[in-house]
Amino acid sequence: MSFDGLVVHSLARELQCCVGARINKVQMPSENDIVLQIRAVGRNLKLLLSANPTYPRVHLTGQSFLNPLEAPMFCMLLRKHCEGGIIESIEQPGLERILHLNIRQRDELGDLSLKTIVVEIMGRHSNIILKDPATGIITDGIHHVTPAISSYRIVMPGSVYTAPPEQHKLLPFGMNEERFTALLAEAAEAADEPASPRFWEQALVGHFSGFSPLVARELVYRAANGGSLPLPSEMPAKLWAPFRELTEKLQAGAAEAVIVEEASTGKTFFSITGLSHVQGETQRFASISACLEAYYGDKAERDTVKQRVADLFRLLSNERSKNIKKLEKLEETMEDARGADRFRILGELLTASLHQIRKGDKQIEAVNYYDEEQRLVTIELDPLLTPSENAQRYFKKYTKSKNSLIAVQQQMTEAHEEIRYLDNLLQQLASAGLADIEEIREELTEQGYVRDRGKKGRKKKSNQKPALACYTSSEGIPIYVGKNNTQNEYLTNRLAHPGDTWLHTKDIPGSHVVIRSAEFGDATLHEAAQLAAWFSQAKESSQVPVDYTLIRHVRKPSGAKPGFVIYDHQKTLFVTPDPGNIKQLPVAIK
Repeated sequence: MSFDGLVVHSLARELQCCVGARINKVQMPSENDIVLQIRAVGRNLKLLLSANPTYPRVHLTGQSFLNPLEAPMFCMLLRKHCEGGIIESIEQPGLERILHLNIRQRDELGDLSLKTIVVEIMGRHSNIILKDPATGIITDGIHHVTPAISSYRIVMPGSVYTAPPEQHKLLPFGMNEERFTALLAEAAEAADEPASPRFWEQALVGHFSGFSPLVARELVYRAANGGSLPLPSEMPAKLWAPFRELTEKLQAGAAEAVIVEEASTGKTFFSITGLSHVQGETQRFASISACLEAYYGDKAERDTVKQRVADLFRLLSNERSKNIKKLEKLEETMEDARGADRFRILGELLTASLHQIRKGDKQIEAVNYYDEEQRLVTIELDPLLTPSENAQRYFKKYTKSKNSLIAVQQQMTEAHEEIRYLDNLLQQLASAGLADIEEIREELTEQGYVRDRGKKGRKKKSNQKPALACYTSSEGIPIYVGKNNTQNEYLTNRLAHPGDTWLHTKDIPGSHVVIRSAEFGDATLHEAAQLAAWFSQAKESSQVPVDYTLIRHVRKPSGAKPGFVIYDHQKTLFVTPDPGNIKQLPVAIK
């Protein structure tokens, strides 16, 4: 990843299409992200501002976002000061990883109000700050920085905004060859070992603002034509050509948005110029925003989801381990109980030999009439019991073992069902989106796995419809996918019609998928099967078996766990999930 000053520069040029746009709506789908819905140049656009500590970014997006039930305070503040406002300018100070969105709005009294949204893209120190441009006073920030955290920069309401420390580097634009080569030659003379590629990379990063090690590495690679480095005295002149070519392209607004996947490691890199030094497949994009959206994809959301469901993963994994251990103990009890018939035989042999036993005997040898060879068997006795009571003691052991066998079998069945249910929930958590987490947590509360947190005003109505992902097949047929048991039950038992087609991975935890049409072609069936395989525990496997049948043949047994159904009249097809094909299917939340 290389969200450097040059990327921000190219992005700022691209976002000039938003200048003059009206902000119609402000959303805050997560604690780190702001989405501005704007109307610009006759189009509705969404501008994502993210202060995610791992994936900070700014770009136009086509992604759909779900709002929390209660808007956070910072979101309410932005709505007050920015909704209905006009974006007057989008600026980048120097080549820093900072963007200023200057917004003009009329307040409740009709007076003109000017505000600036400052987006600082600085790794774990990233922030989104609303300030008054005239006074520099901070209205608020998405992340607060108290004096205890930093004495240099305080980000709190009422404090004066202080820009991040300047690095005092040179701007690469407008640089001439003479000064460029002189700077690098001077750096080479002062260094001990200037011959290594790493030295020249560090020299570029150290002298010029906006350069990341990734871009510097590319320029050094181009200067050497992909081979060994020229002599240190020749290197500054060799570097000038690729340096000038890059800066002139960026000044002309001709950035090349690319993502390259390194073949040897599988790592991906994005940049505003071609990365010939990275050996691997290159994807090219028409815009920086499209490149960033493709690069980050759902990484940020998956990261947030992992943090929010870590406690649920731990809880369900522990419950699964308990049930595995319980099964092991039940197996041992089952082995002991399988000897029940031996106690019955010994009791019957004692009954037939009562006349040979005297009270006080510790054992007796009796003929085993159940043995073909009629061999003698030694039977242990309790000397304190009468012969008849000793026989009854063995019959009681037989009855107890027989009854425990029935109970153990029942407990083993329940433990297997519990493990299957927990596996299903773990799979759902692994593919859950932010909108699905709360539904899974509510289900676990209802099932007694999680204590009710008792949040006021957040209780879900019993008839509330869950939001479902609806894909559109290449034939224009809607395909619904349930991402958790709440959605699965609503989709299969309430939304779907008897003539719709239901799909699920065979004997593998996964989502319920429904084709909402009585008539469709093989393409739709194959795409629905791909979705069923992708949203299952076997998403990374090949030739995944997927069962499909009509909804009328699917039913939920009485008393079954949430999401569990049985079905018949099914057919099976085998598919290999292809994420590329799945991402091409249009999807909406309904």
